[in-house]
Amino acid sequence: MTGTASPTRQRRRARPLPDPVRVSPFWTVLRLLGGWAMLALLAYLLWTPSNPVVGGGWAERLLAWVLLTILADEFGGWFGYFGVLLGGLPFFAPGELGTQWPVILPLVGGALLALLLVKHSGGAFVLPFAAVIFALPLLAVGRYGTKLDPGLTLPGTATFQRAALSAMVAGLAFSFVRQLVGVAVRYSRRRRAARSAALAAARVAPLPVESAPTTTTEVITAVPVTEETTPAQQASGEPGQRA
Repeated sequence: MTGTASPTRQRRRARPLPDPVRVSPFWTVLRLLGGWAMLALLAYLLWTPSNPVVGGGWAERLLAWVLLTILADEFGGWFGYFGVLLGGLPFFAPGELGTQWPVILPLVGGALLALLLVKHSGGAFVLPFAAVIFALPLLAVGRYGTKLDPGLTLPGTATFQRAALSAMVAGLAFSFVRQLVGVAVRYSRRRRAARSAALAAARVAPLPVESAPTTTTEVITAVPVTEETTPAQQASGEPGQRA
């Protein structure tokens, strides 16, 4: 006799386990709001010639552009690319543009786009390669740019390199910490989900079916007793001996 689980237990066991890394709708909306807020702040800083946050200098604009683009990318992949495109906003902003931004836009914009492509190709451990991809062109142009164009002196200045590289380091450091925290949170959720699944499986497991006790019946068979007689006893009619 074999035991079968009840339909209720079968439905419980067939119920799918919760996804430990499922993103809630609230978190999705929060990420979208954070990404658009970063882009709005970046657009304000690049559009306004003089503002109380970073001022109106090209170095402050450069620092805000690189830093806020990397931070906006943390809220979603396409926010970073939108941030790169916003680098052309100072060309349409009111006020004098200056001679620096036409040099900054193609040089830093290309390096920033390469940084985002490398950053999106992996996790936290590709961020050092993204930093190298961003820094090498700027340092190379700053060192050897005057040999190609004698008027290309801006990338070699300490102000340019300090603004671009410090913003890059700050943005990637934030991304590195954020990704490590995310990995730790997902690992903790998976452990809790696996523990809950094991406890649920133990609760709905069918109980072992005990077999009914068997009884043994003794059968006693009667064996007939035969008597042996000799020829002399047969002739005299005496009874024989029992075997």
